[in-house]
Amino acid sequence: MYLLRGVMGAQSAGPQPSGAETVQKLCDRVASSTLLDDRRDAVRALKSLSRKYRLEVGSQAMEHLVNVLQTDRSDVEIIGYALDTLHNIMSNEMDEPEENSQSQTDDLGSQFTEIFIKQQENITLLLSYLEEFDFQVRWPGVKLVTTLLKQQGPAVQQIILVSPMGVSRLMDLLADSREVIRNDGLLLLQQLTKGNAAIQKIVAFENAFERLLDIITDEGNSDGGIVVEDCLILLQYLLKNNNSNQNFFKEGSYIQRMKPWFEVGDDNTGWSAQKVTNLHLMLQLVRVLVSPMNPPGATSSCQKSMFQCGLLQQLCTILMATGVPADILTETINTVSEVIRGCQINQDYFASVNAPSNPPRPAIVVLLMSMVNERQPFVLRCAVLYCFQCFLYRNQKGQGEIVATLLPSTIDANAVSAGQLLCGGLFSVDSLSNWCAAVALAHALQGNATQKEQLLRVQLATSIGNPPVSLLQQCTNILSQGSKIQTRVGLLMLLCTWLSNCPIAVTHFLHNPSNVPFLTAQISENLGEEEQLVQGLCALLLGICIYNNDNSLENYTKEKLKQLIEKRIGKENFTEKLSFIPKHELYSKAAQKPQPNFSSPDHMMFDHEFTKLVKELEVVIIKAIYKSTEEDKKEEEVKKTLEHHDNIVTHYKNVIREQDLQIEELKQQVMALNSQNEQFQVTVTQQLSQIQQHKDQYNLLKIKQGKDNQLHSSHVEGAQINGIQSEEMIRLREEIEELRKEQDILQGQLAEKDGLIANLKSAQPEVRTERSPPEGVPADGSSENAMELYKELEALRSQIQAQSLEINGLQTERQELLHKIETVTAASALASGDSTAVAASKVAELEERLVASLKETNSLKDEVKTLSEEKSALKQQVDSSNSTAAISQNENKKLEQMLADSKKEQDDLLILLADQDQKLTALKNKLKELGEPVEDEDDLESGDQGDDDVESGDQGDEDDEKEELEED
Repeated sequence: MYLLRGVMGAQSAGPQPSGAETVQKLCDRVASSTLLDDRRDAVRALKSLSRKYRLEVGSQAMEHLVNVLQTDRSDVEIIGYALDTLHNIMSNEMDEPEENSQSQTDDLGSQFTEIFIKQQENITLLLSYLEEFDFQVRWPGVKLVTTLLKQQGPAVQQIILVSPMGVSRLMDLLADSREVIRNDGLLLLQQLTKGNAAIQKIVAFENAFERLLDIITDEGNSDGGIVVEDCLILLQYLLKNNNSNQNFFKEGSYIQRMKPWFEVGDDNTGWSAQKVTNLHLMLQLVRVLVSPMNPPGATSSCQKSMFQCGLLQQLCTILMATGVPADILTETINTVSEVIRGCQINQDYFASVNAPSNPPRPAIVVLLMSMVNERQPFVLRCAVLYCFQCFLYRNQKGQGEIVATLLPSTIDANAVSAGQLLCGGLFSVDSLSNWCAAVALAHALQGNATQKEQLLRVQLATSIGNPPVSLLQQCTNILSQGSKIQTRVGLLMLLCTWLSNCPIAVTHFLHNPSNVPFLTAQISENLGEEEQLVQGLCALLLGICIYNNDNSLENYTKEKLKQLIEKRIGKENFTEKLSFIPKHELYSKAAQKPQPNFSSPDHMMFDHEFTKLVKELEVVIIKAIYKSTEEDKKEEEVKKTLEHHDNIVTHYKNVIREQDLQIEELKQQVMALNSQNEQFQVTVTQQLSQIQQHKDQYNLLKIKQGKDNQLHSSHVEGAQINGIQSEEMIRLREEIEELRKEQDILQGQLAEKDGLIANLKSAQPEVRTERSPPEGVPADGSSENAMELYKELEALRSQIQAQSLEINGLQTERQELLHKIETVTAASALASGDSTAVAASKVAELEERLVASLKETNSLKDEVKTLSEEKSALKQQVDSSNSTAAISQNENKKLEQMLADSKKEQDDLLILLADQDQKLTALKNKLKELGEPVEDEDDLESGDQGDDDVESGDQGDEDDEKEELEED
């Protein structure tokens, strides 16, 4: 100890080594030490220095740490230290810096990461360590891979993508039972899937949706913690701008599993910040599936699925609930907007939703109240405007309902309608309300010429005592009064939308003599930058009046308006002012997305749909301005010609359509006639065959009439048979059927008897062989077998007698049937001589019956003949069976006699054996009394010799019996 203290004291007395020197010594120790404990201690020391001396450890120890990962895989402790050290030097998330710590650059971790991933084998090595279940290895590995993805995301993503089973190994982290690893695995997958569509697809097909939704459900849906937030962020990365994953999510019925997320109670106060965050992310996830930027087909199918599973209904419940936080309410409105946008079913359902008020009001009316209320938050008012726009998008039915609330015939003075709220906002003091109401009303007219014409009927009462003015005139009056820029921009967008593609509205606008001078004055003036946007919109409105002018007003025809522009403004100046609109910075922002997303109310100038209208009209208006009168005339002639051609084409299309219908009808008629023709041909063929049969029958009858003079008697016989033979025939048929059945039964019984006789014959040699039982066995079994055989023979005899009786009965019945047939024929012959005159009158009626009855009689005779032959055959079989039975009976008697003789001989032998046994026992007893020894072997030999003698005697008797049987 003294020596160590001296050494340590000498070392401490000198200068302390620097951090770089210490790191160098530790690296040498890791590289040169042969003992695992020494290397482990050195790596542990490097880990402790990796935060303070990050640059030194990263630059000197990275290679040695990689070697440790490659060579010391069996020791989980040193592997864990190495992974933690690599994570510390590559991560930019440093602890609070100490006073003496070196300054670290922000990109130091990125540089070390770049050095580390140059060797792709390093990433593959890390992925292999993620398969280790040990916590000391797996958790540091997860953190290190996450750090690598944060620093060099695209490069690491590409390496993992080409690595075999790379993504699958990372997906297994979600199934880890340890929540720390699972939660860090979620963060890793977020970094892995960010911005890489290929990896997103692989992760989705690795059952990621099912696992993430299960985690969200287990954590309590929106009431869960930050784990739910991480799952929702990962789901957004997987689904956003990825059409394949969106389709897979929809087809996997995962949309239905989102419904429980939005179940809220009656009391919605006191929501935690985490719940607000979770619900906000859930609403954003729904919007990802129905975003207007997605393909229309995918968006439409998701919208229908959300309606069918009840998700839209649940969102509307949140929309109308009380106590919901403002940001959640705003996001819910935006979500409902995109769920119903362009989907007629969802739009119709939303129109039927009522707010829980007294009296109940439509949800659209309640939302519009918030939009035109200047005390509501700006973000909420923008969300309501977006919801109204989505409700009217490609919804002509909804547009008609909104415009109808403005018409005089449908206005209800006691109820607040959407039209009243829009008019109130349009002429409000608040410029933001003016702009929102103008844009909302413009969407009610978008692409609907019918509603544009209907809106011309709207009359407004400006003040008491003054006559009402039209809505169009009131808008131009407000423009001329010089209100705020936002208000004027909104009104000009409304007028441009209203007048585009509606010549009637243009005529109404030009009918007011003050409108055109106001527009030309606004365009021709040189105003500041703020007024340039208004000038451009005025130029657009005047250009629409030229382009959609039907020349119904003489003072404001197309030519006169163009001359006015050329004199007062100038074509070049007009074109320049018109170009102010697309050059405006707020115009490009509004053209990006349909949702009105503005940072402040002052930036609320353009609507997304209006930017589309400007793109459509700008070019055609400039062409219309620069066209000459001749070109206009030519264009009008071309238009007329085209219209005429279109009419001709339409006429011929209608004619062709009608001819196609006629051709289809004629084809159907031809097919029907062909089928009828085939049926008629079949009928004709059948009738021809019947006619031929009738001819043949007639010829036969004619031959019979000329051949025999006893035709009348035959007819009378037919009459008699017709009256008597019909019943007799039926009875005879029944008897014949019964005879056939009895014949089948007898044949079956004969087959059974033949089988029994064959068995008896086969049993005879067996009985003969069993005549003489083996030595020492009594003959009781043979006698019993003989008795059984005798009983079976007696039964056979009785059965044969019964069969003979049945055969005799059948023969008698056959004789009776033959006698009946003869009596019937004789009676018919006797009756023929008495009634020849009567039968002559019924010849025509009985011809067919006669032929049929004769045929039936002949067939019955044939059947009787066949039955008689079968009966004779059966009788022969019965006789043969009787003879075989008699033979078997004689043989049985002989066998019984032989069995009796053998039994007597066996009894005698048994008596002799018993006597011999008694004598031997007595002799043995005497010998024992005399003191002579008695040996068992002698007894056995004597017994064997006696048995042999008995056996030889029995064999001789058996040979004698065989000779007697052969002689017999």
